[in-house]
Amino acid sequence: MPVPNRARADGCESGSRADKFVRLWRRERHARLAEVVVSRVFVHGVGAVSPAGWGVPALRAALEKNLPLPTSPLARPGWDKLIFVRAVPPPSARPEFLAHPRLRRASAAAQHVVAAALEALGPDAKRVQRGELRLGVIVCIMAGCVTYSRRFYEEVLKNPPTASPLIFPETVFNAPASHLAAFLNSGGINYTLVGDDGAYLQGLALAAQWLALGQADACVVVGAEELDWIVADAVRHFHRATVHAAGAGAVYLRREVASENHPELAVVTDSFLFTKKQDRAAAARKMREQLSPADGGALFLSARNIPRLDAAEVAAWADWPGPRTAPAAVLGEAFNASAAWQCVAACDALWSGQFAAANVSVVGANQQAIGARFVATRPPERS
Repeated sequence: MPVPNRARADGCESGSRADKFVRLWRRERHARLAEVVVSRVFVHGVGAVSPAGWGVPALRAALEKNLPLPTSPLARPGWDKLIFVRAVPPPSARPEFLAHPRLRRASAAAQHVVAAALEALGPDAKRVQRGELRLGVIVCIMAGCVTYSRRFYEEVLKNPPTASPLIFPETVFNAPASHLAAFLNSGGINYTLVGDDGAYLQGLALAAQWLALGQADACVVVGAEELDWIVADAVRHFHRATVHAAGAGAVYLRREVASENHPELAVVTDSFLFTKKQDRAAAARKMREQLSPADGGALFLSARNIPRLDAAEVAAWADWPGPRTAPAAVLGEAFNASAAWQCVAACDALWSGQFAAANVSVVGANQQAIGARFVATRPPERS
């Protein structure tokens, strides 16, 4: 693929750059280069599994209340003190997809990925299964399928000869994406992106690139994280008040727009890395500069209601005049799942006719600041 003349192959402060949805890793960003404008990519569906419940309606209801969900205790081996987390509640009825041979022993992350993706795909899931639609699959994750990984290595350390080889396939990062493709009978392009919260928006950019290049007819981008005491303990190193959560969120993208209202993915900003020369505050400011304010728009933040962790993002958006929503403050810290919930909530708000546009701001846990903007394809309803 052609590289713009000003692109460089050496290291840089800003991180990756998307130009017409061609992501060029480790290139320098010049201040005069415009933000990345997406070419006619539309959201055809969203899905969610979260501590609020299974499905987008449960997520919507929790965010409308804007109150932190209750936590539940989780034991950590070797500690008398419990860790408090926000887990995904059991579904009201066992999902039919769990009867699939590939999903009977699948990890919680894989189950959540499939559930969110199927909700987003809606009736198009059947078209994919029949081979009528080439689907690209992108799953974005940070900790991975940590429960089975911990269990496998526990068995190896305790008694290597008896460690179950059946568990091992579930320990790899791309297991959820593989299970989803198997369930959908999809042999199309399939990626797993590993990174902090910002990886999810990188996934949206990658999906738009696939669509632009004709590598897929449609793409589903899923962000997921799994709950385990190892991760719940680890996130407390960011801040003791951090509450770990689990779940998944999915956005279904296509180039076509039907007569109904499909939000358009208008912009994904550059990815601004956290480096010695560019701290979180500077990265957040640069991301903010590429998301122009939208009249009547909404803002969906990655803030966790922890002042020290949120300071960079809050400062970057101090001049924002419109409404703000922070899903992680309600649902908990779930890295890529949290970023996916932001995008799901943004699109859901546009579908409701409340806003003309919605900005998504992600200042990740330890890697990058990146943003996106979704735009309604019909004017918002007037009250």
